[in-house]
Amino acid sequence: MKVLICGKGGSGKSTLSVLISVALKNLGYRVLLVDADESNLGLHRLMGVSSPISLMDHLGGKKAFKSKLSPSFPKGPEDAIFSKRMSSEELSEAYLAQADGIRLLVVGKIHAFGEGCACAMGLLSKTVLSKLDVADDEIVVIDTEAGIEHFGRKVDAECDMVLGVIDPSFESFMLAQKMQEMAEKADVEIFFVLNKVSEKVEAAMQQHINAEKVIARIPHDDTIFMDSLEGKELTTTLSEVDPICRVIREFRKSHMTRQDG
Repeated sequence: MKVLICGKGGSGKSTLSVLISVALKNLGYRVLLVDADESNLGLHRLMGVSSPISLMDHLGGKKAFKSKLSPSFPKGPEDAIFSKRMSSEELSEAYLAQADGIRLLVVGKIHAFGEGCACAMGLLSKTVLSKLDVADDEIVVIDTEAGIEHFGRKVDAECDMVLGVIDPSFESFMLAQKMQEMAEKADVEIFFVLNKVSEKVEAAMQQHINAEKVIARIPHDDTIFMDSLEGKELTTTLSEVDPICRVIREFRKSHMTRQDG
């Protein structure tokens, strides 16, 4: 099962991606965490590991990647990069990091001034997810870039579920509405997680978010906030993440039942 985490910048999606990955690993799942945010440089730090070489750099960088997408190339972009479907076990250790049983794959990062748009990284994310077969005991968690550009790149269409992280800001409320509209058009199930919630702001948040889609409320936690702010490894766990894992497990079971049917 592939679960995509999205939200506006600063909503806490990267922190939640790590917390969810750790919770799922503790439930016995094999977890692959995919860093698909080309501008976030801190996810590996939250995992407590050094950043691995990105998949884009492993393939020779953006220039080499784009050359494979030339109109003269006889195959489509997905087949040009990966000629066959693959399991996560077939991913190379050369571009993976491991942290306490969780594997981390970094798709690509923006390195230099003037290197151009990140469209190639979005296409690479879509390609990897479209070619990746997930085992029954495995869950792939994808931390996306801020905003909704991944919907435009159809990255979400390669996933089974979208989790929108909503913080107490009007921009998040507007983004949630747009994410729900786009997820419905992509025929992908979407749920929302209210993050940095206090009793005072929760009522205001509920006025703007579809209550039927809210599966968890995560309170502000000073320790997690400071660890994230300082780029330290996240060692704190939150019981409030458990409902998210329950929904993922239930959705996974129903999804497998539909496939078997």
